[in-house]
Amino acid sequence: MTNGAVTGGAAAAAAIAQAIKASGAIVRVEPQEFEQILRRSDRPLVVCAMGGLLTKHHRYLTSYKGLVFLTKSQTELMLPGSAEVVWAKKIWIPE
Repeated sequence: MTNGAVTGGAAAAAAIAQAIKASGAIVRVEPQEFEQILRRSDRPLVVCAMGGLLTKHHRYLTSYKGLVFLTKSQTELMLPGSAEVVWAKKIWIPE
């Protein structure tokens, strides 16, 4: 391993750590709980994306009371009519 590889690896680790700090707390919930959270808001903003390589799935992201909630579902969720929906190419969450 060269010095450049070590530096590149450290830079990547630092970038991931910064992304985690910037995104704040992300709470993963089951689809049914996600739908309940959406019903608690008057006009929720929901970011949606399709994902998966072998099996396609739907990913959803919303914010509620300062926390970010994420869910993944094999089927499309029934979003409230009052929801403002934004379709994204991809939802990436740092692990």
